[in-house]
Order: sequence, then structure tokens, then C-alpha cells
Amino acid sequence: MRVALVTETYPPEVNGVALTLGRLADGLRQRGHQLQLVRPRQQRGEQPALTADLRELLVGSLPLPRYPGLRFGLPAHGALRKAWREQRPDIVHVATEGPLGWSALTAARRLDLPVSSSFHTNFDAYSSHYGIGWLRGSIERYLRRFHNRSQVTLVPTQQIARRLASADFRNLLVMARGVDTQLFNPRRRSTELRQQWGADAATLVVAIVGRLAAEKNLMLAVAAFDELHRTYPNSRLLFVGDGPQKSALAARHPEHIFAGMRHGEDLAAHYASTDIFLLPSLTETYGNVTLEAMASGLGVVAFASAAALELIDDGRNGLLVRPGDEQSFIRAASALAADPGRLARLRLRAPARVASLDWNTIHDSFADVLENLVLTHARRQRAKELFPIAPD
Repeated sequence: MRVALVTETYPPEVNGVALTLGRLADGLRQRGHQLQLVRPRQQRGEQPALTADLRELLVGSLPLPRYPGLRFGLPAHGALRKAWREQRPDIVHVATEGPLGWSALTAARRLDLPVSSSFHTNFDAYSSHYGIGWLRGSIERYLRRFHNRSQVTLVPTQQIARRLASADFRNLLVMARGVDTQLFNPRRRSTELRQQWGADAATLVVAIVGRLAAEKNLMLAVAAFDELHRTYPNSRLLFVGDGPQKSALAARHPEHIFAGMRHGEDLAAHYASTDIFLLPSLTETYGNVTLEAMASGLGVVAFASAAALELIDDGRNGLLVRPGDEQSFIRAASALAADPGRLARLRLRAPARVASLDWNTIHDSFADVLENLVLTHARRQRAKELFPIAPD
């Protein structure tokens, strides 16, 4: 197939959506498909990649407010129609819902191309964390209209599918995300790294990994660690990641470790060298960090939503808390620190739960979805040719 993938975030940008799309793009190319990647320029003077199986179309962009390291794409309807007339893709997959994504949907529909989309981010849920909660309804309506213009919308969990279906989103299909278990696994644990943190063999290191931003509910994790620390004084709190709240958190809590952004084997070592993983966020659409933490053999404490709800068997391979029950979240983290035997059992069982979420399986599923849409569209086109509908 010739697949046009439209996204407003892509590696080397570091976030769950970018990393997932980078993986999906690689999976398509590994299976012999040709990829046209439509994305914003990430830096001035950047040149598009042009290879046998990858052609990039770079468009204008602006910085995302409060996230200067990320950009959103400007509308490119004319450029897309021109490019897709010259070399018609078999299918267009629109991965993000910004101005670029909307213009891609419009261009694909006008050229009568099959189009799919994916739901990666709960932007409507983010609104209350940025002082625009009054816009939540409008954002949901926009997202519904956006995704209902595509033939299929891929969502990462059954929970998200049920929520969106109740809000009148149509044609939803669940496709999970994968994890690289060769990269993220307990064997990456590093005594030397723990020593850099001032942690010996008896120290309990608690990790928070991800974007350090308001929607991640980080102050709950800090409160949970404070209570945990009273239970288990020989403990440290590690933040891995960057974001708009990092400076304020580091200034307010100099006693904690702020490792900044980490990548690849270095990131995997940071995961595996800790013991407990806290996920206090209530805005995750999926939460790739949940898979990475479980694959790394950590004791995960999370709210019962997104990937955690799908993957954690409460009390067996992690701990789940009713969404929004902050006191129970704090108590669960503290109780886990006080029970080394239970923590050891959770850590031992966690990697086995995500072992089947191999990226190759996800890549096969994604390619199958696109191929089926292409075939369905072709059958409909032939039916129109054979049985044209006479005008009234």
C-alpha cells in the first residue's frame, strides 16, 4: 500500500503519541508498504526525507502554547490535494486532530480517498487543567465531528471506546499499543545508577515518568511519596521527564531527584533501577508509561483507567485505585512500601502481563485495518460504477 500518515507530532519529539506513531510508521515500512509522512517542520531549514519507502511532506507550524518544544501544524489543504493528485495514496491515516489533521481529512474526502483516524489524547479532559474548562463541551463536539468524518477511529482501550461511543463517536475500533520488552525489562537494573541517586540496596526508589505538567496530577504523587516516606524513611523520589512544571517542582522539592528527559537504554535503566511506579494521572488516553513500568518489573500504583485498567489485575501484578480517590491512592502507595514481600510478588508478575504486547503484533493489526479499509473502499467504488444512482 501507499499510506499517507498525517501527524502533528513525531520523533525526535518525546511524548507518547510521537513515539507510538514512530513505531507504527516503522512497522508499515518493515512490511513493504510505502509511507508518505505529513508533519510540521520541527526546526528551521529542515529538509524532508526522500527514500524508496518514505517520502516526507513538511508543512508550516507554530509552537504549542506552554510547550515550546512541541509544534502544531498549520492547515495545508491545497498542498495536500496537489500532492495526493500527483501520487494518489491508497489510504490516509490522520493521527492528530489539529489544523493540519482537519485539512488532511477535508482533502482526503474531496479526493474520495479512504481515511482512518486515531484517538490518542483526551484534549477535552485537559481543558480544566489550563483554565479553559468552560470549553470542554466545545472541544468534545469538535473531536466528535473530526473523528466521525473518518471511516474508522482507532482507540487504545475498551474503556475509551465505551466513553466515546456514549458521546456519539462512531466506527470505533480498539487497537492496543505495544512495548519493547527487549528494551524495557528488569535486567536493565543498575547499581551504579542507584548509587548516583544516593540509593543503596535497601533504599526504596519511587519513580514518576512522563511529562511534568498540570494534567498529570503530580502533586498527588508527591503527597503519596510523603506519606510513603514516613512509612519507609529510606526512600527516594525520582522524576524522569520534562515539562512546564519541572522548574517549580524542582524549586519546591530540592530533596527529590530530577533526571530530566531520558531516551533508549538510558531511560530503560532509569525504570528498572527503581522499585515502585506511581501514575497519578486521570487524563491518560492510554499511558505508555504503564507498559514500560510493568515490563521493567516495577510495583505500579495507578488509578483504574486507561492502560492500567486493561492490564493490571489488582493485587496480583499491580495496584488499582478507584479513579479520583486520592486518599486511597496515597494509602495504597504507603502500604506497598511497608510490605516488601507483596512488592516483590507484584514486581515478579508484572513483566509477564505485558510480554504479549509485542510491537510486531500491533504492527500487523494496524496494517490489517488499513488494508481492509482500502479493500472496502475499492468494492464500494466498483459498486457505484456498476449501479450508478440516477439523480432525482
